[in-house]
Amino acid sequence: MLQVDIVTPAKIIYSGLAESVTVPGSKSPFQILNNHAPIVSSLDDGIVKVVTDTHQELVYKTSSGFVELQHNKISVLVESAVAE
Repeated sequence: MLQVDIVTPAKIIYSGLAESVTVPGSKSPFQILNNHAPIVSSLDDGIVKVVTDTHQELVYKTSSGFVELQHNKISVLVESAVAE
């Protein structure tokens, strides 16, 4: 499982376990799964999809920002995020 934190300057939007996370990378969207190689990437405005450990799909419309992954811990840092 992945530990996911989606954070804006104002608050933590989501913090929990997930099976996968799809983010709007600046070059192209990409999906992060368990045991993915470490990565840091810039993000464009777009959609972040989180498939939780209970198979629920959460969708957030986000502004630009960054994503960092190390040791199955994902931090999505964006200016704004709204649940869809």
